[in-house]
Amino acid sequence: METTQEQVAPDGPASILPTMMPAMAASAQLRRTLPPKGSCWYCEKPLDSVKRFCGKDCASSFDEEAEYTR
Repeated sequence: METTQEQVAPDGPASILPTMMPAMAASAQLRRTLPPKGSCWYCEKPLDSVKRFCGKDCASSFDEEAEYTR
């Protein structure tokens, strides 16, 4: 069995980030195209007529769900 340090990439977690960047950019673009609807797009909590999500947790959950349903 390998130790934890042997399982990590030589450059550490930072080496994984460049591969994730296109997906993160695509999800951010998708969020910007959503029209404000008066409630959170993820949890349906009532919001003002400008916001799309009630917080970062809902926005990231929406991104994660959108990535799995692509």
